[in-house]
Amino acid sequence: MTLARPPYDLTRLRERIPLVKSVVPMNHCSQAPQTDETRAAAERYLDSWNGDGMDWDVWISEVEAARASFARLIGAEADEVGVFSSVSHATAAVASCVDRLAERAGRRTVALTEAEFPTVAHVWKAREARGTPLRWIPVDPVAGRVHEEAVETALDDDVLLLSAAHGYYQTGALLDLERVANAARHAGVLTYVDAYQSLGTRPLDVKAAGIDMLASGNLKFLMGIPGIAFLYVRREIAETMDPAVTGWFGRADPFAFDNHRSRALDWGVGARRFDSGTPPILPAYIARAGMDLLLETGLEPIGQWTKTLAGRLITGGLDRGLDLLGPDDPSNRAPTVAFRVADSHAVETFMRARGVLPSARGPAIRLAPHYHSTLDDVDRALDLLAEAVG
Repeated sequence: MTLARPPYDLTRLRERIPLVKSVVPMNHCSQAPQTDETRAAAERYLDSWNGDGMDWDVWISEVEAARASFARLIGAEADEVGVFSSVSHATAAVASCVDRLAERAGRRTVALTEAEFPTVAHVWKAREARGTPLRWIPVDPVAGRVHEEAVETALDDDVLLLSAAHGYYQTGALLDLERVANAARHAGVLTYVDAYQSLGTRPLDVKAAGIDMLASGNLKFLMGIPGIAFLYVRREIAETMDPAVTGWFGRADPFAFDNHRSRALDWGVGARRFDSGTPPILPAYIARAGMDLLLETGLEPIGQWTKTLAGRLITGGLDRGLDLLGPDDPSNRAPTVAFRVADSHAVETFMRARGVLPSARGPAIRLAPHYHSTLDDVDRALDLLAEAVG
């Protein structure tokens, strides 16, 4: 269904985003704009720090509130979510469990797609150097996506874990999570999903999809900043995992100040065992505010509008003679739409100087609107891109 306008008050929403008064943000695949709410959240922490000097009870309660907001976004419970500084950190914690999991399962191979963002792939490459075999699942260079059939074919009885990006950072193409998670489950394979390029743009229910683990940071479509990420681990498997990447907040009682010299580590409940050092306090304030904005609007109506925006980008880009990368069906992609250009960084510089913020990535310029974007924003970005490459 193509909409003429979103099923929420777009004008009111845009009034809360100062940046849209001066430029057109089309770079959500890289960085969200500031909102009144996220700025106010940052100031609440700064005021607390300045006025109280230290208030760990309040600060940690804000981390817990951010954990709970992330859980609500994905249909999970708060104790199924760990708090990290980045998806790199979260992936490393999961990877640190592989040897023990392999011993119990009698499998060692990690299957991963070529659509992984490099940081995730690098973590698994580091594991390969320590004896974990990797099996790469290719990106179709013509379609600009990973085919679900290729994932299914890769999942034999040597595979312990499947690492897959929901949204391909290069083109915005989406993987059918329910389908591949179902295939993994039937093959006895655990799933680890990087949802950084999709979460916040449409509904995602980890329970309904049957996903074992899912990570995302907050600086893109979750309307936050760098410095914080979250990891969902399904309750039934969380307590079978003992990450070697850990720290005092991964304990049952972080404030016991016990070095555990004479006994085993006591793990936090559920995915809290994946917490590590002092949590990212200021990013947690901002992350919670950004996620709560999305929850206030609702991911279902947001998904309807972002699909319309992606459709307008695709048809508008093709009408202007631009070279589309990835699928031409807006149902099978995040709002990010990529076009091949000769020099993506030169094109980005050209567009930014004229008031539109795109995101260069390799051979492509990516245009990534979000739920606050208008059809006029899309048309202006496309006109400027056509001018840049013309």
